[in-house]
Amino acid sequence: MRLDKYLKTARILKRREAAKELALQGRVHVNGKAAKPSQEVKEGDLLRLEFGARILEIRILEIKKQVSKQNASLLFEVVKEERIEE
Repeated sequence: MRLDKYLKTARILKRREAAKELALQGRVHVNGKAAKPSQEVKEGDLLRLEFGARILEIRILEIKKQVSKQNASLLFEVVKEERIEE
């Protein structure tokens, strides 16, 4: 599945366009490498997202085309979350 589509499906970001913009700004990394919105992601990949004053690292547990709002959080696990002091 495409990175931007996964971020929307898992409800990490609300819109696919927001996921695309974040990736194009170089603020999304997959397994330690900067990622484009079209990059394919798979189960076990480690994603690092930098948005606002926050860095979020997640591991993909499952990939589904559609998921209910209640089950969206079951698609990934938060590995690390930190705030950036400015």
